[in-house]
Amino acid sequence: MTSRPTVQGVIFDWGGTLSHYANIELLDMWRLAAGRIAEHSARDSDTVLERLVEVDLRLWERTAADARAYALPDILREATRELGIDLTEVIIEEAGTHYLDSWTPHIRHFDDARPTLAALKERGLRIGMLSNTHWPKAYHEHFLERDGLAPYIDTRCYTSEMTRMKPHPEAFRHALETLGVEAAAAVYVGDRLFDDVLGAQLVGMRAVHRPNPGVPSHEGVTPDATIETLADLLPIIDGWR
Repeated sequence: MTSRPTVQGVIFDWGGTLSHYANIELLDMWRLAAGRIAEHSARDSDTVLERLVEVDLRLWERTAADARAYALPDILREATRELGIDLTEVIIEEAGTHYLDSWTPHIRHFDDARPTLAALKERGLRIGMLSNTHWPKAYHEHFLERDGLAPYIDTRCYTSEMTRMKPHPEAFRHALETLGVEAAAAVYVGDRLFDDVLGAQLVGMRAVHRPNPGVPSHEGVTPDATIETLADLLPIIDGWR
């Protein structure tokens, strides 16, 4: 059997892996955006709210069939179009900002995220991030900068700027190409067995699972390693090097 090359890079998922998983009701998250849209239409806020949540869920469920990526403005435009509301791009952007503002208080990185990333960089590894998200890049970057993680992550890929989401091979290959590391020499770390672990393994990466009680399990997927905390990753990577 041919031995695998030594690990040269590690790519992380974001939500539930580097940051705490926020199990929050979508109704609460969309309420401010719905109110902003209702101010500029003949529709009441509750009607707009229901449609925003419906479209949000629909676009997410659609990814199970084709892993087609989408962004926050796509949700807003599709919901308002279906309601017959014609808004300027300025109002669409303002509504999106209100939605993101609802999430802001809930975004926290794990305490061991920064020291773990720093330790991996000290080992000479390339570090990347690949996140399934409809949030804009700038929103993520703000929190990575705020909590001191950004300097340790060489490349950060967001599916809101891509055509496919995990587990589609295109998403992982894009992250690997951006990082400059071959799949066989890379490790992916994530909290979802299907999107993260299986998706990474199908392109030839090793995959480490960080179980998340808020994420459904997926039978038939076996990670190369399992961790409870990010700090647990260090001896595993050392063993593969």
